[in-house]
Amino acid sequence: MNYRHGFHAGNHADVLKHVALLALCEALTTKPAPLFALDTHAGRGLYALDGEQAQRTHEADGGVGRLARGLDPAIDVYLDAIAACRAAHGDTAYPGSPWLLAHALREEDRIAVCELNPEEAEALKQNFARDRRVIAHARDGYAAMKALLPPKDGATRLNRGLVLIDPPYEAQLAEFDAVLHALNDAATRWPQGVYALWYPIKQARTLARFYRRATSVPAKSALRIELQVRPDDSPLRMNGSGLVIWNAPWQFDKALAPTLKSLARTLGEEGQGEARIDWLRAPA
Repeated sequence: MNYRHGFHAGNHADVLKHVALLALCEALTTKPAPLFALDTHAGRGLYALDGEQAQRTHEADGGVGRLARGLDPAIDVYLDAIAACRAAHGDTAYPGSPWLLAHALREEDRIAVCELNPEEAEALKQNFARDRRVIAHARDGYAAMKALLPPKDGATRLNRGLVLIDPPYEAQLAEFDAVLHALNDAATRWPQGVYALWYPIKQARTLARFYRRATSVPAKSALRIELQVRPDDSPLRMNGSGLVIWNAPWQFDKALAPTLKSLARTLGEEGQGEARIDWLRAPA
């Protein structure tokens, strides 16, 4: 795998994914029982926006660089997390999803993060070597879903938690075959888990088959969240991104809807931002 997230850290897709991830963590930690979180395609977990990769693309300028406090409470939570990351790692640090999970979850929770690329996996291990809650795996994320779910903490089975699936889509639309195969297996064995899949949007019409197949995952519900920053009129660029969340927490759609509107207004290019949040399968 050749993908390096450092080129894209902090872009509009990261903003959507990370705002939603923190909101999921906040919803799940309202209950006292311990959680398990699995990040299947974790990258290195921590990036520098003044680094060579980020400076080659400047994608963060159109993402996190456009945000300000006061736009929305969930966006403020995200900006607070970035501020905490920078207090610990320097003024240009940007937290990946593993760092945000470690920041948002509690002492009693457990986190597994996976990365297949050897160089990125080694950096991931180094970045979390001192956090006993986090176990970094140099392994395939889909295989990890099979091996690590349902989760246990010692001899105790953990009944609550979150799986974030964020592949690089090097196989483009064919990636959904691997995703849905792993999801169907995991949700059958751990039906109480919350599963969040991130995906890019180039041309939305090409995703129709994925949307239909997403409803067949054995879960109680499937919530679709999407943000587009420009018209999806070119298959050569990422015009937006989305998440499907299976077993989303109660009223998560209502809580996040205003945030998506704020992101569309703020991140849309030339006023062309659009957002939607709807149910592919509504909860009973």
